[in-house]
Amino acid sequence: MTLLAVAVAGRGVVDPTHPVFFADDEAVVRGTAAFETVRIRGGRAVLLDAHVERLERSSLALRLPAPDGARELAIQAVDAAHAAEGALRLFRTNATLVATVAPLPAGLDAMRTRGLALVTIRVASHGLLTGIKSTSYGTNMAAVAEAERRGADDALFLGEGETVLEATTSNVWWRDGDVLTTPSVAAGVLPGVTRATVTALARDAGYRVREGSFTLPVLLNADEAFTSSAVREIVPVVAIDGRELARGDAAPQLQRMLEAIG
Repeated sequence: MTLLAVAVAGRGVVDPTHPVFFADDEAVVRGTAAFETVRIRGGRAVLLDAHVERLERSSLALRLPAPDGARELAIQAVDAAHAAEGALRLFRTNATLVATVAPLPAGLDAMRTRGLALVTIRVASHGLLTGIKSTSYGTNMAAVAEAERRGADDALFLGEGETVLEATTSNVWWRDGDVLTTPSVAAGVLPGVTRATVTALARDAGYRVREGSFTLPVLLNADEAFTSSAVREIVPVVAIDGRELARGDAAPQLQRMLEAIG
């Protein structure tokens, strides 16, 4: 990953090629850090305040210092990057607060056009990390590698009894008629900032939004499905475990509405 800009609390904008984390930082030693990923559109960090609020909740849950000044640090990094589009990341470790800006991942538009093929992976409860945006993403990255090994793009986590949870870095949705469904936070999924925004936009568009606990067959029989996340935003799901899913109008409509926010 090529970084366009890096800002560090107490130091301001620094050379992106210089290290900013020490070897004894708990983020390095034990993976104990809170983070947020934020979409940059039109030179602005989209939904920044909501991301900073969640960063604070995650930091406190992990017994890390509060990320005071995170919003201002993020704006410093975004301004220094001089990029109309990109991905902002905020990291709160036990020792420091860092903001980085990188280009968007290559191929996002092509992915949205093609759609995602998912494979299901059964997992135990996220337990004490439920609802926390932590850098402890080892399980998620291993799941992506397994999905790719099986010829898919990403993994869909299932809980006990084939309960649908989330994808590795995104929330999952599906549509039946005018009803949009997504697993509830109580089921153990991350309360995504984009998920909350999509909920509001969907209601504005006339959809009814349903949250709860649902099994895989419910999803497989839907009229369409898609994922939501900060950087990828809305991406249609076109297959799960080799079973093709229909495409519909909700995903592109909500993507257009998301883009209008920026």
